[in-house]
Amino acid sequence: MGESALFSTILVANRGEIAVRVMRTLRALGIRSVAVYSDADCDARHVREADTAVHIGPAPARESYLSIDKIIGAAKATGAQAIHPGYGFLSENTAFAAACAEHGIAFLGPSARAIEVMGDKITAKNAVVEFGVPVVPGIAKPGLTDDELIAAAADVGYPVLVKPSAGGGGKGMRRVEDPKDLPDALRSARREAASAFGDDTLFLERFVTRPRHIEVQVLADTHGHIIHLGERECSLQRRHQKVIEEAPSPLLDEKTRARIGEAACNTARSVDYTGAGTVEFIVSADKPDEFFFMEMNTRLQVEHPVTEMVTGVDLVEWQVRIAAGAELTLKQDDITLTGHAVEARVYAEDPARGFLPTGGKVLGLNEPSSVRVDSGLRVGTVVGSDYDPMLSKVIAYGPDRETALHRLDQALATTAVLGVGTNIEFLRFLLADIDVQAGRLDTALLDRRLPDFAAEPAPDLAFVAAAAARWLRHWPERPGSLWDVPSGWRAGAAAPYRVRLTAGDRTEVVKLTGTPEFGVAVIGDGDPISISAETEGDLLLLTAAGRRHKLHVAEDHHHLWFANGEGAWSLQVVREASVRQHEAHRGDAEILSPMPGTVIAIHVASGDDVAAGTPVVVVEAMKMEHTLTSPVDGKVVIHSAPGDQVSVDQLLASVTASETPSE
Repeated sequence: MGESALFSTILVANRGEIAVRVMRTLRALGIRSVAVYSDADCDARHVREADTAVHIGPAPARESYLSIDKIIGAAKATGAQAIHPGYGFLSENTAFAAACAEHGIAFLGPSARAIEVMGDKITAKNAVVEFGVPVVPGIAKPGLTDDELIAAAADVGYPVLVKPSAGGGGKGMRRVEDPKDLPDALRSARREAASAFGDDTLFLERFVTRPRHIEVQVLADTHGHIIHLGERECSLQRRHQKVIEEAPSPLLDEKTRARIGEAACNTARSVDYTGAGTVEFIVSADKPDEFFFMEMNTRLQVEHPVTEMVTGVDLVEWQVRIAAGAELTLKQDDITLTGHAVEARVYAEDPARGFLPTGGKVLGLNEPSSVRVDSGLRVGTVVGSDYDPMLSKVIAYGPDRETALHRLDQALATTAVLGVGTNIEFLRFLLADIDVQAGRLDTALLDRRLPDFAAEPAPDLAFVAAAAARWLRHWPERPGSLWDVPSGWRAGAAAPYRVRLTAGDRTEVVKLTGTPEFGVAVIGDGDPISISAETEGDLLLLTAAGRRHKLHVAEDHHHLWFANGEGAWSLQVVREASVRQHEAHRGDAEILSPMPGTVIAIHVASGDDVAAGTPVVVVEAMKMEHTLTSPVDGKVVIHSAPGDQVSVDQLLASVTASETPSE
């Protein structure tokens, strides 16, 4: 790679795993890194790993990470000559790119014009068509009315996909099979697009049957050179959000790979693109030689590591060099795809509760060293509701796809974030799917498999381990007398150490007798289990029924987390009430917060009569809104207010069920 004058200081206008990943390359290049952080991130990993850090405001992103003035001010105050935006936040913000140029700061991304053109799906489609890039049949013009869209739908061909011109992430998208459903779909799509993006412009595309999402990585310098680095398969999605990605795609042959790569380069040419970008295509699983342009992401993608692993090219390094004016020394013939890489996104979410965001403090952390892990986590990290719930990415490489999938599964088995619920179990469930293993993918596969997923209940081992961990914590190092030892010894019958534990839908009483070195555990009315337990740092070394287990353990008040190479479990110590509360009226209901977050709206007042299904409270968490409805007919009492910060299962409202006539 030819040397050129690089920057001495670069500010990373982001947080979490992408900020840490960018700083890794900056460190390798000998470039000083500047972090920015909000109140919520004052002790975050990306702040600790930067050479210097600047506080930019309160936790809400609009007052910190989305504040152009504060980011520019931090860059000028620290002497940063360039800004890397990461992804999300300001990475595709035209005003931010323009502000960098205005202040003489290099923006590690394309021009404001390229961001603007590609940020609007209608103008983007029109731009690429002029360069011969195939697009999905449809109608895409600014200002289309509902009547115009309805009239055009027959020519487009059903099923149609209603799409907002602005934004992404699946918001405002509607699939319509029947013409009579189109008017309602257009109205709801406009409302959602206006709320999410401030722009309710819509267009129509034909829905491609059994669609696969395949994207191509491009690099373009300021000297007119453009190359592509092969494709990534991103078809495993939930609600249009990618979950598992891989490179290369198991669908494409070499001829199609070359054609789709050239189409991606032509897309970049249509807007004089510079830097690293990704062109997204939709490909029918039934016709893999046909592909259609969807959109261009004018930034680094979350899934860029799989491309780096199969090409050996550091994309962040090239972003830096291109922004510094360097010429691409890589030629298209230099790019070869060797082996296979697969990435899984680890989210703070609960698959068993509809993938609602979770949260909490990271009390223990185990990340595999056998594969690449891009992570923003450290012990002590507080995962709140202010930002995206993605915690890290686990990326495995192998000489072939089968090996890469196996290595990823093994790596996920040893990944544990104690203190925060994650989607790791669901990721392993998905990797084990027969169609995933065979490469028979499409964007609806994950949603089809959801009904088959059920979280594995905590095993007996978890209950014994939790009880033993509590027992050890209360066991005195040097007891003064036999009465000080919680061994169950008494003048009469032995009284065991007793703890009541719950995990999911399972609650058990575990009784322990003897000593931690030579003990006996009984779960409920089950058979006695011989145990031996000791701690070693954050590990619990437990022998149960002759089998030795090494478990990572963390505890916070009455909540315990365990993990080993077979899974991770969360259990709570339950204290039985001394007085039983009176039984509530049959049918009464409580509305609890399904996640930690902020109450942003309340649709009814205390004393109102509500019907089942009536929206009552709206909670926002991790950039998602969740409307909670009344489960029964009755009279509502509100226990929260807009602006309240709420925890998971916090009471927000209660409904006294309406009296029903007796039979």
